[in-house]
Amino acid sequence: MTGQPTPPRAALVLLAAGSGSRTGHSTNKVFLSLAGRRVFVWTLDATAADPGIGPVVLVVRADEVDAAHAVLAREAPGRDVRVVVGGASRHASEWSAVQALLPMIEQGEVDVVVVHDAARPLSGPTLFRQIVEAARAHGGAVPGRRQSVLLDRAGLSVRDGEAVGVQTPQAFVAPVLVEAYRAAAQAGFEGSDTAASVERFAPDVTIQNVPGTSTNIKITYAEDLFLAEALLARVSFDLRRLGTASSGGGG
Repeated sequence: MTGQPTPPRAALVLLAAGSGSRTGHSTNKVFLSLAGRRVFVWTLDATAADPGIGPVVLVVRADEVDAAHAVLAREAPGRDVRVVVGGASRHASEWSAVQALLPMIEQGEVDVVVVHDAARPLSGPTLFRQIVEAARAHGGAVPGRRQSVLLDRAGLSVRDGEAVGVQTPQAFVAPVLVEAYRAAAQAGFEGSDTAASVERFAPDVTIQNVPGTSTNIKITYAEDLFLAEALLARVSFDLRRLGTASSGGGG
């Protein structure tokens, strides 16, 4: 009797080839400590319990490959993560990751690619699940939050006449993403984010806007680390309180 075929999964790309200059550190911000763990490990944890997300590709600078492997071995043992070297730009790093996934995409093992900033440690599993589901249904999905001020070159764009702060994770069906990046390479185009290449070279694909979250902050400045730590402490407290209530503990 033949077993059921394994359904395709969503591959996760974590972009970690940036720096820590604006945080005031010489260390890459994703390697900074946040509540006792590296920032990017918290980001990785958001998908740890989801069997539908994997493989994982971590994109780092060439001089940080060994450090990435060491952190993964210490703080995420048993998690299967492929570390690849990024390029000189965000777009180039994304293309490096997509190329690393090509064999699995071509074999039908991966049907969606999720691209996420490793410096966003508080995205949470719900947002990932919503993004993947929306990408499968529409072709692409991007989280965003309405903004009162439009600052075009600070991660904001105008969608349907409103100022929207665009976040990650951003997800697209794999064949569309591959063809968009191949076309971008031929044209010498570099997008500011994943969606930019799809919008340019696959204009017929619907990119669904999924509501982002206020806690999905990107670690950019030193104060962001303090905010993220406070948010993590609040989540931990809420979970402990919920556990106590559900266990019936009380006077």
